[in-house]
Amino acid sequence: MKRRHILTCAGAVPLLLAGCASTQVPTRWYELKSEPPEAVPSPRPGDGSVWELSGRLPLPGTLERDTLVVSSGAAGVLPLLGHRWVVPLRDSIPQRLAGDLALLRGEGLVWLSPAPAGVVVARRLRVAIDTLVADEARQTLRLRARWWFTDTAAAATQPPSSGQADIDIALSGPSTDELAAAHRLALWRLARRISGAS
Repeated sequence: MKRRHILTCAGAVPLLLAGCASTQVPTRWYELKSEPPEAVPSPRPGDGSVWELSGRLPLPGTLERDTLVVSSGAAGVLPLLGHRWVVPLRDSIPQRLAGDLALLRGEGLVWLSPAPAGVVVARRLRVAIDTLVADEARQTLRLRARWWFTDTAAAATQPPSSGQADIDIALSGPSTDELAAAHRLALWRLARRISGAS
């Protein structure tokens, strides 16, 4: 009798697994496109100094994951199951910022750390992302960031100069694709703010 019961349960296992597989959420993938989301203005006249952007950007814990998230309630976050970044934001955000700053300043004037051998870096740039998340209703994506410039020639005698940005991107609806695109737009506008404030 016990043997029959075991066989019955063993036969049910594949059915249970099949049931779990049939309810699995399909995955959709998103990326921060390399192309800027807005027209690129002509580079401003500058001193031709070379910047080096740190490749390690402090990010909030909500961004240290592959799943897209939105705010939930007073202090929570809600992961959007089945909606994931192709490249983790901890890797793609520095790449996009460095690329955008290079477009805004001119070719060869911005490098992601470490700069190539032989390149003389005049200013080192550190950026910290404090907030990059949409509200639960997906009406606004909020970006809060800070940055610091260190002049390599005067690093021992002068403190870094700093700046900050508060950027809101309006969303027209709950589309996750639009939400992902808003992340890219926010980073582009952050690069413009850093470039203009330097």
